[in-house]
Formats: sequence, structure tokens, C-alpha cells
Amino acid sequence: MAALVAAQVVDVPDFPKPGIAFKDLTPLFADGPAFREVVEGIVAHHGADSFDVVAGIEARGFVLAAAIAYATGTGVVPIRKAGKLPRETFSASYALEYGEATLEVHRDAFGAGQRVLVVDDVLATGGTAGAALDLVERAGGAIAGFTVVMELGFLKGRERLESRPVHALLTV
Repeated sequence: MAALVAAQVVDVPDFPKPGIAFKDLTPLFADGPAFREVVEGIVAHHGADSFDVVAGIEARGFVLAAAIAYATGTGVVPIRKAGKLPRETFSASYALEYGEATLEVHRDAFGAGQRVLVVDDVLATGGTAGAALDLVERAGGAIAGFTVVMELGFLKGRERLESRPVHALLTV
């Protein structure tokens, strides 16, 4: 699986600002057979019966979450940037490797104890992931797992997630 992901990644230098090497996974999403294999690999790792709903982190996490939810017959919940959700929300602010941001989730997004698989494309410093996992728990969900397609291990984001298990298809 790691080789499949690595073959699809495109490095974009100086995006979104100078000195950042952005890891673009959109070619992977555009390759139907490869994308299917990634989704099936994530589902196989966690087990289709181990979660009740999939939460995707804006924006590329939405692509993964929708596909995983469809494949398993579960629901999908968006974790969005501030100001994008229409009803009452929980919010969490955090530092990025290149700035600050805020994520939100609807207060009623999860039933009490509902098992939530959280997905995103890349784990970098762990700020986004940590905020998303905290939001799920604040909204009543129980973390069933956290998966990313790629982990940038040199940024040590996994360490910021405390004892939470992280599943990465590729670590660079």
C-alpha cells in the first residue's frame, strides 16, 4: 500500500508559502483503481464493523470519508473550517506548520458513544488531527480510529496525538 501511495504523490514546492513542500494526493484520488485500493485498505485495517460513522477533515479528508462511508454503508460527517457549518458547533483552534486555523463540527454530529473513524489525507505536525479528534469527543463520539494516507514522520505529529492510535498508509 505504501508503494501505491508513494507512486501517486506529487511534491509541490513553496506551497502554500515559501519553504513548504506540499504533498499533493489528488493524483491518487483521480486514479480510480488506486483510490479504490486505498479505500479498501483503510476499511480492511479497521474492519467495516468497527465504526458507525466516518468523519472527514476538510478538505481532502472529505474525499476519503465519503468513499469509506459508502463502501461500509455508514454515514459521513464533515469536520470543517470555521464559519462553514450552518448550525451550532464546537470549535477548536490549533497551530499549523505554516500558521493557525480553527475547525468546527456540529454539536449534534454524533450520538453519545457513537464510534467514529476519523480520516484525513496527511498527518504533519498533528495540530489539525488533534483538534479534529478532540472535536469528535466533545460532540459525544468515541474515536474508533484515525487514518491518514500519508504521515510526514519528520514533523512528529503522531507524538502530539498522545496515546491515540494512528494508522498511516505511507510514512515519509
